Amino acid sequence: MSVAAGAAMAGLLGAVAGSFLNVVAYRLPRGESLSRPRSRCPGCGTQIRAYDNIPVLSWLFLRGRCRDCGEPISPRYPLVEAGTAVLCALVVVAKGVGWEALLGIVFVLLLVPITLIDLETRLIPNKLTYPGAVIAVALVAVFAPGELPGHLIAALAAGGFLLVALLVYPGGMGMGDVKLAFVMGLFLGRAVAPAMFVGLISGSVVGAIIIARYGSRIGRKKAIPFGPHLALGGLVGLFAGDAIVDWYLGTFS
Repeated sequence: MSVAAGAAMAGLLGAVAGSFLNVVAYRLPRGESLSRPRSRCPGCGTQIRAYDNIPVLSWLFLRGRCRDCGEPISPRYPLVEAGTAVLCALVVVAKGVGWEALLGIVFVLLLVPITLIDLETRLIPNKLTYPGAVIAVALVAVFAPGELPGHLIAALAAGGFLLVALLVYPGGMGMGDVKLAFVMGLFLGRAVAPAMFVGLISGSVVGAIIIARYGSRIGRKKAIPFGPHLALGGLVGLFAGDAIVDWYLGTFS
C-alpha cells in the first residue's frame, strides 16, 4: 500500500474515531456507558439518526443545528473529528505504512480524549492511561521486541521526572500527569525527551501569561490542566522527536 493510500485510510479512520472520542470525552468523566444510549440531541433528547452522524459532513449539512429542534450543536464535535482525521493521516505521512504508524495512530487516539477531559475536569482518567500503557507495551513487544527495553526506560524516566516534581511541588500537577508522562515514554521511547521539554515549556509559558494578567498572588492559585501541554509535547515527540534527538546528539556529542 502506498503512503498516500495509507494516509487517506488513516484519515477516514481518524474521522470516525474522532466521533467516538467525542462520546468518550463527554461520558467517561460522568461515569456513563460509552455504548448506550445512542447519541442524542442535548436540547430535545431526540436520538441522532445514522445519516445525521456522519463525521464533519453532517454538522456542515445541518449548519450546526439539530434537525428536529434547531438547537445549536457545538462546533467542538466536527473540530475534534477533523483534527483527529488530520493527525492520523499525518502519522502515516511521517512514519510510512507500518507498525510505527499503527503505534502513532493509537497514541493520537489516546491523547485526544485525555486532552478534552483534562481541559474540562482537570483529571486524566486511569481508564485511558492504563489501557494505553498495556497497548503500547503489546505493540512494541510484538513488532519491535528489541526496542522494548528502551521504551520502558524512557517511560520510567519521564514518569519519574514528573513524580519528583510532584513531590517537590505538590500543587503543580497531579498523579494523572505522572501516569500520562509514563505512557508517553512507552509510546515514544527516546523521543519522549523533547516531548517532555515542549510540554514543560508550553505549560510554563501559559502559567507566565496567567500570572502577568492576574498578578502573582491570584495567578498562582489558578489551576491549569497540564495534560494538554503534555499532549502537545507528545505530538512534537511523535512527529519530530527522533529527528530532534539525532540533531542534539550530533551537535553536542
